[in-house]
Amino acid sequence: MDEHTRDPGVAPPLGNPTGWHAAGEGSADEDSAGEDAANEAAADESTADEPSAADTRIAGGHWEHATLRRATEHGVRLFNAGAYHESHDCFEDEWYNYGSGTAESAFLHGMVQVAAGAYKHVDFGNDDGMRSLFETALEYLRGLPGDFYGVDLDEVRETLGTALDDPTALDGWTIAIDGARPEAYPADYEYAERIDETH
Repeated sequence: MDEHTRDPGVAPPLGNPTGWHAAGEGSADEDSAGEDAANEAAADESTADEPSAADTRIAGGHWEHATLRRATEHGVRLFNAGAYHESHDCFEDEWYNYGSGTAESAFLHGMVQVAAGAYKHVDFGNDDGMRSLFETALEYLRGLPGDFYGVDLDEVRETLGTALDDPTALDGWTIAIDGARPEAYPADYEYAERIDETH
């Protein structure tokens, strides 16, 4: 974990996406088989009225890069509210924290392109520009896990691919994070404004 991307104040996810380390985990690559077995056992033992062992375990974990999760939450909610420029800024600002060739860099660079492409389509009707940005986004997002820092990347990739042929696929599209499609809060706009003020 990089010290400059650590922030213990960033809340845990509702699931167990890539980037989140449940209590007792060292890294995303360690004990994945054991974790799958534990999750299955927890699911078998849990009932609708009591929290599962997996839920209890997740509450004590940490993000590999908490600032990436924070930027992603803000960026996704702003995107879902149609604030594509602000969403772009959230992903771009965090992108500078990661070296070329890392999964985090690829994810953030891809999401920068997603927000910019949506901006081209929705605000300017420039579908050629949108296609160019989405093609680049798909290159960056290729090979990343389907649930990266809570973002449903499988759906993102599918929607971008569809939009290359049919730009109307973007109309009303929102990005899922932790299985929900939240829209922006005032705090999201404030976060984007702080980024803008520092640049």
